Amino acid sequence: MVGQNAAETISLFELLTKGGWFMIPIFLLSMVAVFLFVERLIAISKAGKIDDNFIRTVKDYMIGGNREAAISVCQQEDTPTARMIEKGLKRLGKPIENIEAAIENVGQLELLQLEKRLAIIATIAGVAPMIGFLGTVTGMIRAFFNLSKAGTNIDPGLLAGGIYEAMVTTAAGLAVGIVAYLFYNILVGMVERVVYKMQATSTAFMDVLQEPV
Repeated sequence: MVGQNAAETISLFELLTKGGWFMIPIFLLSMVAVFLFVERLIAISKAGKIDDNFIRTVKDYMIGGNREAAISVCQQEDTPTARMIEKGLKRLGKPIENIEAAIENVGQLELLQLEKRLAIIATIAGVAPMIGFLGTVTGMIRAFFNLSKAGTNIDPGLLAGGIYEAMVTTAAGLAVGIVAYLFYNILVGMVERVVYKMQATSTAFMDVLQEPV
């Protein structure tokens, strides 16, 4: 009865400490994943904010022959899409193919910036469960080692430490891995939406350049 009450009142912190030193890298990985997720969430959200009147304003300045004003509008936007259009505006007067290639090159560079550090989150999603499983293996080894040393005097308490370490590290590693995997997929989805906006806006810009004067 006493053991049952102790088990019922054990705190989450006490439970996590039973996982041993393997909990340290798992905890650090969780902190890194959360930090990178928040940082990328803010950066990608900012990159995806495009004024609905942006391309229309640029078009009006282009029709009026005021290229510098159109470039200034792009610089004020400070988004990947605006930087792509700015590059195209600075190439006006060159063949359409050259302008399109310049915009695509800027788009590729902007995409790399959007995807920056996403690979780290994906790595955490895979590494955290592996560390947890490693803790499971070492915990079970310790449990069986204690059992072998006990001889005929088998005491469940001898196994408790190893089993705690085995179960807690597995659960913690899987939890961090699952959350990091969700973080990664959320960010990838956001990047895809930003890329779609970039492509749609650049296509609209190229259509403007090819409209008959």
